[in-house]
Amino acid sequence: MINIPEAFIGRILEKYPDCIIDKDHSLAAHTTMRVGGKAALALFPASSEALCYAISLCTEYGLRFAVLGHGSNVICSDDGYNGVVIRTEKINSIRVDGDCIYAECGASLNALARHARDEALTGAEFMYGIPGSVGGACYMNAGAYGGQISDICVSVTAFDATLNKVLEYSAEECDYGYRESVFHKNDALTVLSVSIKLQKGNADEITAKMEELMNARRSKQPLEYPSAGSFFKRCEGHFTAQLIDESGLKGLTVGGAQISEKHAGFLINRGNATCTDIIELSDMVKSIIKERYGLDIEREVEYLE
Repeated sequence: MINIPEAFIGRILEKYPDCIIDKDHSLAAHTTMRVGGKAALALFPASSEALCYAISLCTEYGLRFAVLGHGSNVICSDDGYNGVVIRTEKINSIRVDGDCIYAECGASLNALARHARDEALTGAEFMYGIPGSVGGACYMNAGAYGGQISDICVSVTAFDATLNKVLEYSAEECDYGYRESVFHKNDALTVLSVSIKLQKGNADEITAKMEELMNARRSKQPLEYPSAGSFFKRCEGHFTAQLIDESGLKGLTVGGAQISEKHAGFLINRGNATCTDIIELSDMVKSIIKERYGLDIEREVEYLE
């Protein structure tokens, strides 16, 4: 594992003493799939300014770095990450201004949906139950049950590590597509915040919709097991989970990893899975779908190695 210079850590703490430092950071313990080795170092900055400074310092010292929110759409190598993981969960303020909401990158989508509900604003109900962060949602244009972040986004601020400055992107400039964005396509960009615009609604109706969606998740998804959410992207013209189901792959197991018997779109950790198990199982599924349907399915989940 790489040796992180003490001068690097010292400069972080000198400028931002409230930044938490965690050496030999367990990725399995801090991602929803519960697999992976350790990162050489994890930083938990408490502000966007500290996040930008950490990224700049990593670049200056030539250190590999990865920015993670809630670790809900990522699987991590069993060998760990030989670099610095920067976690955003402390950068989580949410502010409501009329029918607009401003949220920082580390805020949870659940918290954002609840803020909207409390202000009787409708349009963010689809977020409720997605176990991710605002930054991750903007990065991959997260969505569920007919809604996605691009539907309500007004603008996004992001740090450009190449230019070493903060930029603002309009919704159009975010270049949203299915599970992608300009931030997904450009490794130099890190989402800092989003501004969304909603509609005035009825608080009781909004609450009922959120409860309906949560109940649907509980009944249809294997929430009782660690997972990274929907594992594969939708194929054009096809529902990938349906293809997996019709291929008889529910319950297919490699080591501790399994295609959920409850929802074929989920790969779950039965309790002792490794990242190697998950990759091997996903490759098997891709091969079978290719052979049976002639379709190339892609992982939706990010891989950190």
